[in-house]
Amino acid sequence: MPADLSDESQYDRARLRQWARGRARSAGVDRRDLLRLFAAGAAAGAVGLGAAAPAAAAGAAAGAAAAPGTVKPLPPELFTLRGTNAETNFAALRGTGPLTPVDRFFVRNHTVTPRIAADGWRLRVWGDALAGGPVEFSYDRLRSFPAVERTLFIECAGNGRSFYTTQQGQQVSGTAWTLGAIGVARWRGVRLSDVLRRAGVTRRAVDVLPRGLDDEVVTNGVNLGRVRRPLPASKALDDVILAYEMNGEPLPPDHGGPVRVVVPDWIGISSVKWVGDIEVSGQPLYTPWNTDLYRLFGPDQPAQGSAPLTRQTLKSAFELELGATVPVHRARLLTGRSWSGAAPVHRVEVSTDGGARWQRARLHDAPRRGSWVRWSVPWTPRTTGTTALLARATDATGRTQPQTTAHNTQGYLFDAVVRHPVTVV
Repeated sequence: MPADLSDESQYDRARLRQWARGRARSAGVDRRDLLRLFAAGAAAGAVGLGAAAPAAAAGAAAGAAAAPGTVKPLPPELFTLRGTNAETNFAALRGTGPLTPVDRFFVRNHTVTPRIAADGWRLRVWGDALAGGPVEFSYDRLRSFPAVERTLFIECAGNGRSFYTTQQGQQVSGTAWTLGAIGVARWRGVRLSDVLRRAGVTRRAVDVLPRGLDDEVVTNGVNLGRVRRPLPASKALDDVILAYEMNGEPLPPDHGGPVRVVVPDWIGISSVKWVGDIEVSGQPLYTPWNTDLYRLFGPDQPAQGSAPLTRQTLKSAFELELGATVPVHRARLLTGRSWSGAAPVHRVEVSTDGGARWQRARLHDAPRRGSWVRWSVPWTPRTTGTTALLARATDATGRTQPQTTAHNTQGYLFDAVVRHPVTVV
């Protein structure tokens, strides 16, 4: 009996077997190059995009590659710059409400932010699983479809990566995010399923591959092309949207404007920014972003690596600077946020003494899937010295954040309880 590819875990296992047996088509990169990257990742997990550069600038100096390349200001009180990326300082979210203001929303760029005018933008939908030939949609035509609005988080798969090293003593590759590579926004757009049906999608569709309009990515001497990562047709036809507004305003350039993909609950690389074309394929597709990248490699993982990553995991963060200094005998309200890609968060517990005792936090939002809950707990420090604040969430599946996360060499999906250091004076 064929696998039910509407089930994500079966889809991933089937695709991994097809790739290993040479039965999946490489979308846009020579298969020999992909195999070389795939083998390197399986052996050492060392291949990543931390040193990636635009194809046109592959020979540029390292200093140029480290430039943020963003459009919006990135003041240090709001962001920590990490190469081409900008991480939200979680303390800057205190008091901002359930939505992340655009001026504080993290930026994850593989190269630099392109500036694309809405009136000149086009979306080309093509592929062998359409009933006819390619179909093109203008910005105005896209906005003529019935609109949908959803409050959803987008989170980089590497969010929390630095804690593999600082908490677990394990080396990983990639951008050293703490917990600020996430944001929640109110996205307005159209259902991808409506666009695909208008383009003539057929039952032959297996994979749907959005591709961005940012610069091509070069790493380890291989031009990987533009960012793209396939979605199973069942997911693309379910809850994915093509967003053109963010928090009630036209989608800004740094966040994918004029149009981006938003894939609920899945790792951020799935939500391709600056989307310009979508291939609808009757056979499985593979790109660097689901072969060498965004899979789990290492001694604690399957010998040939995990299936491509899909759902995000479970996390909690304090709205307080790491290493903050707080006064003794003075009451304060600790605040933070927790979220899960699997189910709504319904319980958060906080420890102010390094994990010896826990108390339940007060939730300030109705738990809902696809977003986070804000929480608070009162604290009056009684003794001076260093301590660690801990927060752990439990979602509606019954899963609670663990004490440690199984290591993987590229540092994805860290979900352990984070020890948040503070000094009481």
